[in-house]
Order: sequence, then structure tokens, then C-alpha cells
Amino acid sequence: MTAPSAPQSSVTVRMFSQRFSSTPLGARLARHLALTQLHTWGIPHGTSLSDTAATIVGELAANAVTHGRVPGRDFELRLAHTPDVLLRIEVSDTRGERRPPGPADLAPSPPLLDEAGRGLLLVDALADRWEVLDRVSPGVALPGKTVRAELDLPSA
Repeated sequence: MTAPSAPQSSVTVRMFSQRFSSTPLGARLARHLALTQLHTWGIPHGTSLSDTAATIVGELAANAVTHGRVPGRDFELRLAHTPDVLLRIEVSDTRGERRPPGPADLAPSPPLLDEAGRGLLLVDALADRWEVLDRVSPGVALPGKTVRAELDLPSA
């Protein structure tokens, strides 16, 4: 007679990945599709989490288009959602030599009248964690970089 096994906990991780043209239209589309995907996963439009994620996706996508653009190459948005645990947002571009500062290297606020330079400060303020990584695909280094932001989710 065998002893009953302990119940296995099942963790569901929902994934979304899409490439977009490195244009302002591509950045807007990434933000809109992210919101639609989050809504499909049970994170309704207009909630605090949805609004926070939209701001982060918008800033990272705009940075990929503005600072990471290589003509003819797309940027990629990836979302990973573990309900009641984590929402991970990743934006990858193909320009590795223009690496943004990481969280520890961010400069203080730019002057109030500057039109640029606030994107990563917003990400830093909104995300629980964020980092800049080399771009990889399962086991293969790719040109470019990935900016990953994570939001801790409250348990239901």
C-alpha cells in the first residue's frame, strides 16, 4: 500500500508576446493590446493595476521606439501574469549599444521644463522591481536589450 501523495499546487502563468514596428504607432498599439490582454486575463480597464501596467508599457514601448530603434527591426512586448502573484512586463529592442541606466543609476529628476527623461523615473516609481537585461531567446544571445518591470499582485 502506498501513502497518498501531497496535493500538487498548480501555478498558472499566462503569457502574451507580440512584435511591433518601431514607430510611434507601434508603441501605441503595444499599449492598447497590452490593456486588451490584461482585460482578457481578468484585470479590467480602468483599474489601478491596468492603469499602472498601461503607463509602464507605454513608457517602455516609447523608449524602444525612440532610443532602441534599428531601421527594419521590430521591438517586442512580452507579458507574463501569475494571478495573485506577479505581472511581468518586458520590452525588447535590437539596439544594444544604447543601454539605458538601471534602477541604481537613474539620475535625479530632470528639470521641470525638459520634454524628455522622465520615462524610466515613472517606471521606477510604479514598478516593484525593474532591470535592464541583455536580450536572449532560450539559450541564444540576440542583439539588443530587454527592460523588465514587475508588479507584485495582492492575493485574492
